[in-house]
Amino acid sequence: MEHLRSIVIKFVFTLAILYVILGIIFDMNFTNVLLTATVVTVAEYIIGDLLILPRTNNTIATAADFGLALFVIWVMIARLTDAANPFVPALIASATFAVFEYVFHKYFANTVLDNGDKPGDQTRMQFQTEASEEFSPPRRTKGKKKDRLPRL
Repeated sequence: MEHLRSIVIKFVFTLAILYVILGIIFDMNFTNVLLTATVVTVAEYIIGDLLILPRTNNTIATAADFGLALFVIWVMIARLTDAANPFVPALIASATFAVFEYVFHKYFANTVLDNGDKPGDQTRMQFQTEASEEFSPPRRTKGKKKDRLPRL
């Protein structure tokens, strides 16, 4: 249930951010904004929130989400519209989206990852050294050939 709530929160904020930046400022069609928001939400929830955030910290997960959002939004704008320079709207939207992601990761870590999978926990593994007696090679004895080591 927590996953569903968090993905709905992420989708609503992603849609709002992308509609204001891409729809209102850069005059992109609402259907294209909706499709872009859906792709960004699903990709970032799976990659950024479920895979990267539990294994690293909030800063690294936010930076990864920024790069992923920049790439996905850039490709979606280039394919869905006839914009002259799709990189600029993608960069502005991704930077704004990264600010939201930083706050969302704190919420996500406290509610969804509350089962001990806090960010960075998997990198703090405790190792223990195992010690045993040293084994020595068999002694060479004169007269017995089976105990001798082979000559190289």
